[in-house]
Amino acid sequence: MRSICFYFQVHQPYRLRPYRFFDIGEKHDYYDDYNNQFIMQRVAEKCYLPMNQLLLDLIKEYGSAFKVSFSISGMALEQFQEYTPKVLSSFKKLAKTGNVEFLAETYAHSLSAMKDKEEFVSQVEMHTAKIEELFGQKPTTFRNTELIYSDEIGATVADMGYKVMLTEGAKHVLGWKSPNFMYANAINPNLKLLLKNYRLSDDIAFRFSEQGWAEWPLTTSKYVDWLNDIEPNEETVNLFMDYETFGEHQWENTGIFDFMKALPAKIFAETDFEFATPAELGEKLQPVSSISVPYPISWADEERDLTAWLGNDLQQEAFNKLYQLYEKIKDSNDPKIRKDWLYLQNSDHFYYMSTKWFSDGDVHKYFNPYSSPYDAFINYMNVLSDYIIRVEDGSSFDNLKEAASDLADKAGKYTKKQAKKVADKVKEINFDDIKEMSNAKVKQLLKEVDIEHIAVALKDAEKEVVEKVIPNMTKTAKKTYDDLQKELKKVKKTDIKKYRQAVEDKLKDIFG
Repeated sequence: MRSICFYFQVHQPYRLRPYRFFDIGEKHDYYDDYNNQFIMQRVAEKCYLPMNQLLLDLIKEYGSAFKVSFSISGMALEQFQEYTPKVLSSFKKLAKTGNVEFLAETYAHSLSAMKDKEEFVSQVEMHTAKIEELFGQKPTTFRNTELIYSDEIGATVADMGYKVMLTEGAKHVLGWKSPNFMYANAINPNLKLLLKNYRLSDDIAFRFSEQGWAEWPLTTSKYVDWLNDIEPNEETVNLFMDYETFGEHQWENTGIFDFMKALPAKIFAETDFEFATPAELGEKLQPVSSISVPYPISWADEERDLTAWLGNDLQQEAFNKLYQLYEKIKDSNDPKIRKDWLYLQNSDHFYYMSTKWFSDGDVHKYFNPYSSPYDAFINYMNVLSDYIIRVEDGSSFDNLKEAASDLADKAGKYTKKQAKKVADKVKEINFDDIKEMSNAKVKQLLKEVDIEHIAVALKDAEKEVVEKVIPNMTKTAKKTYDDLQKELKKVKKTDIKKYRQAVEDKLKDIFG
């Protein structure tokens, strides 16, 4: 039988409090305890507790036939212990069933794999020990932060003794190949790779409640039909997503819990799929080939690369400044220094500094607690400046105060530089760029432009553009568009050009 592999990522960062320039050298409390507790308790009530109970009920109903896997960051585990012990207890109940696999990852949900191999290995070992302590399992499958993977990272993971690793089924890596097979690392083929089927995963994680989506509403019958459409020789469908999908990103009133509760029964009744964990698939399946990933990939954004965290000068500045401390941190026996070292590596801090603005801008804005990436940068660098003083034992206090002031100036200059860069990019926007826009931006455009004008502009347009626009139309607009199709056969090329120019002008107005 073929397999379905459900994997859920569970993570919450330790968010920083507003940390001012004048706090540097004076105050060493960096974290927003109130907000961290509030968010953890909210997500616990909306997601973790009800979804854990739902999974436990499914396991009781179907026994060993139903299985899932989790990767829970060290940051989340610490906050469960501190703020929501009921959540930790509910995960322990799932662990006792024997139907749930817990994966290894970096303890701090960090980008250490991109910077220092020794720190990366240390964090993975720390995380593995935590999982074994809490759940009685020693992880045998590895999942890196944000599914970040490259040939070299995979080789390091293989050297650590892991047999299976999870990553993204990125289109630019796979080409014509399907993600629904087992693959192998290009350097060390002993490491097997399970790749995310991003279309079927994102149908649940991102599009489930999107009423502008052509396939809305998503039902179990429709989803099972898609599973049955997969070629019979394809061995495993890997559905990887954030656990907060259930109840937090997709609210309960969308029907997401009902969908998940009913899905296993539908799969058992109408498909030849069974459920399996990554470790089981590692034993069951052999790689069909290796895949070459010379440059790191992730599951973030449309590019599936690292630009969400390290794509601009601010992110690079903060990231490099942090890891310059590594040699001194290694020799520190101060538990508070070591703890802050982990917390400051959290990838979310760098994500908040993202200036991606076009196709993925809505996503970055939604998850960002700061009013701008520059505020995120300045706040983080103020904290880091104080941390450096502590690591340096106060010997360079005056210099670091001056450096922090320089960083604020740099952020201001970067704001102007980035604004010009964005403005220049806006000037270059053309009609075909619509295919790269987010659904929210397309809907915004459709509100601003008459549907008749859109219909003319779409005449003989690229297929990807048409497929991006039509699903985001309202029912009324779609009917008008359909009614115009016969008349559009007589439209002149000069009219098409004119209306496309009008749409481009509107795009510049909206995003300028």
